[in-house]
Amino acid sequence: MSLENENNGGSNAADYKSGTVDSTAGQQFPVDNPEAGATNPLHKNLKGRHMQMIAIGGAIGAGLFIGSGTAFQTGGPASVFLGFLIVGFMVYLMMQALAEMTVLYPINGAFTMYICRFVDPSFGWACGIEYAISWLTVLPFEISAACNMIHFWPGSHGINNSAWIVPLLVALVVIQFFGVRGYGEVEFALSLMKILACIGFIILGIIINCGGVPTDDRGYIGGRYWNDPYSAFLNGFHGFCSVFVTAAFAYTGTELTGLAAAETANPRKEIPKASNQVAWRIGIFYVVNLLLVGLIVPANSPLYGSATTASQGSPFVIAIELAGIKVLPSIFNAVILIAVMSVANSCTFGSTRTLQALAANGMFPKKMAYVDKKGRPIPVVILQLLFGLLAFINLAHNGGTIFNWLLSLSGLTILFVYGGIALAHIRFRKAWAINGHTLDELPYKANCGVWGSWICLLICVLALIAQFYVALYPVGGPNLDATNFFQLYLAGPLLIFLYLLWKGYSWIYEPAHRPLFIRTKDIDIYTGMREISSAGISAEDRRASNAELGEKKHQGGAGAYIKNAIRNII
Repeated sequence: MSLENENNGGSNAADYKSGTVDSTAGQQFPVDNPEAGATNPLHKNLKGRHMQMIAIGGAIGAGLFIGSGTAFQTGGPASVFLGFLIVGFMVYLMMQALAEMTVLYPINGAFTMYICRFVDPSFGWACGIEYAISWLTVLPFEISAACNMIHFWPGSHGINNSAWIVPLLVALVVIQFFGVRGYGEVEFALSLMKILACIGFIILGIIINCGGVPTDDRGYIGGRYWNDPYSAFLNGFHGFCSVFVTAAFAYTGTELTGLAAAETANPRKEIPKASNQVAWRIGIFYVVNLLLVGLIVPANSPLYGSATTASQGSPFVIAIELAGIKVLPSIFNAVILIAVMSVANSCTFGSTRTLQALAANGMFPKKMAYVDKKGRPIPVVILQLLFGLLAFINLAHNGGTIFNWLLSLSGLTILFVYGGIALAHIRFRKAWAINGHTLDELPYKANCGVWGSWICLLICVLALIAQFYVALYPVGGPNLDATNFFQLYLAGPLLIFLYLLWKGYSWIYEPAHRPLFIRTKDIDIYTGMREISSAGISAEDRRASNAELGEKKHQGGAGAYIKNAIRNII
């Protein structure tokens, strides 16, 4: 299915309100079958508990447990704390915008299709392809990282990484055999372990900081590592700018709840719940943990650069080692291994659903849209697992260099995607108002409204500018090095190339895509809606349904609110 009807496929507001419109006429997104073009529909096997864990499970991984170590070394503890706090706020705003659109349009491909529909098909295609590429290339990286985790244990020394790559890939294949339900169950179990580990580290970090560990001869630490001779802000503003991309990479995966909407039994209920919990989880599992790490581990610790240290310089394991606690480093290394495999599991979901949705909408080879009777998008799953074989490249003599270039394809991608989601929400809200609708008719409203999306977009732009500055002038030099610049910023030129590629293709084969962007008055907000928002339902009925949902949400007063808050945290 192509996007040629994007600008003229909608009905006018009057016909829609009267219930006389045929919502399938010229539609861009199917109303009852969002997986159009596939042989079979994707199965709605994800439950509420799966969605809760996917919201955080796809995010907690190597970016938090390992990648944050680099951020501490270049930016210092205060820069890491503020950087992750700012980017975390941006992620929360993005998730609110995504939840509002996803509840209204719970379609496969989610935000990629929203950008195509509300902004520009060429920009949406570029974001979708680059997002898929990022997951395709991150998978072999995660597998290689898992091998490094395994080498922490003495029994694995001397064993070639290929002995671990094969069983790890086989495990991912087995998970895919069970379809989305298998993904959900595995993610639920692995995420639960990671969450318990994060809570445990918070308790341990407080004890270490207060001098409560007998084997730690540092005694009470307090804010020692934020003052002279240490520094809260290493490398000043330059170091602070270097933290943003690390933080964005660490949060990658939070948006997977949007992709999972098409395979969720009750998206109207579960998507908002998962999105609202993001704030609690970002604050606790990221910001608080990293604040404690910054308090108990000096940013200039020699263990960061030691080849023999546990988990390749993980600040979490270094914190345990500095406290002199035995056995626990090995246990936390196992947690990091679990986290890495959890992200690898998310890689297969993120890339496959994005590519299958693009194929179903005529923006990728049609054969990639195939879904079997058990709801598994087989061709794109095979493609993702084939990319997993790239983990063997790291075994070559110059494999590390090749790997760095592969990873450079995914460096900034998530900032472009999050900015695209915010822009799509801004455009959607404007089109919604132009067509005579009020916010009371929306099944779910973003807590921070359209201004939240503007702030999210602004933070994305500032983060991209900061990374451009760091790419030109890296912390510690050398300055103006072409190789270093493109390894840090290759995702930017790639996005421009993909955009121009589809725009050029559209100029010949898709005339409707020729304009630089879709005019607000031409945005079709009606096709593809479901449930209470679908055609034939009056504005009054939508308001009544949403009001009833709101009353149920607020029943029980302050006691229920506190209970729900505690439940969200746990």
